Amino acid sequence: MSKLPACFMYRRSKHGTGMRSTSRRYLKAVIISSGAFVLFGIITGLIPNPLYIRQAPRTPLDYLFLTTTAAFLGIYTLQRTNNQRNDEKTATAGTVVGFLAFGCPICNAFLLALFSSSALMTYFDPLRPLLGIVSVVFFAGLLYSRSQSSCDACGLEKQGSQTH
Repeated sequence: MSKLPACFMYRRSKHGTGMRSTSRRYLKAVIISSGAFVLFGIITGLIPNPLYIRQAPRTPLDYLFLTTTAAFLGIYTLQRTNNQRNDEKTATAGTVVGFLAFGCPICNAFLLALFSSSALMTYFDPLRPLLGIVSVVFFAGLLYSRSQSSCDACGLEKQGSQTH
């Protein structure tokens, strides 16, 4: 048996049935992580496709931040329980900032509507690595704080509390 924090696993209820199996949670996390990687990769043109042509050159940092954002989403999904809803804003912020870090700066319609393409390439493009670091810090802090929380905080029953 692996030594995972308690928030990674559900315990059995007092009726003896498991809420969800551990393998099912891992499968869900892998699907979320893989899906985010493919979806974000296609949308940003990091995965070449006929639907979208990326206007800015791809860099290794783009792929690094795409991979870390997708991985963090998978780990967040693995740790998340139905009782924990107070950290969704941090996860959303980490995802959005991560998306801005690896997305094409001149292809982003929202940014292009606010600024000109030359302003984006001059001022925004150099900041993208910093945005990627901010995204990693958001997710790392969130996942660390979740891994340090007690079972009471994540809605799990304590191991010794089942004396029926």
